[in-house]
Amino acid sequence: MKYDEFLARVRERGEYNDRDEAAAVTNAVLEVLAQRISPGEVRDLASQLPDPLGDVLNRAAPQQAESFGIEEFHRRVAERTRARPRTAEWDAGAVLTTVADAVTGGELNQIISQLPSSYAVLFGKADLAD
Repeated sequence: MKYDEFLARVRERGEYNDRDEAAAVTNAVLEVLAQRISPGEVRDLASQLPDPLGDVLNRAAPQQAESFGIEEFHRRVAERTRARPRTAEWDAGAVLTTVADAVTGGELNQIISQLPSSYAVLFGKADLAD
């Protein structure tokens, strides 16, 4: 999937006003995701997403994954986007369902397997991908 197509899908799903808003939300969600999954998984995900999204992930990746729940995920996204946590939940879903569309099923399973089961719904999945 190309970058413009990725942002178009995020914009449509999130009902954002323009491409810039979709890009800002996408970057915020990916930055938080990069903190939550292992550095190796960040690199694997980055390799399957269009540039510059891979760069966003790689820059945001810490030395070691942090462990935090879905509420904290939403809080961190909200902090970056200056939105309420409920809005950040919407934002995360718009971006992560697009991530799920853009990567292989195996990669998606690898990401989801590093997260508590409550995260799967953000990717548009009830559980692991088929």
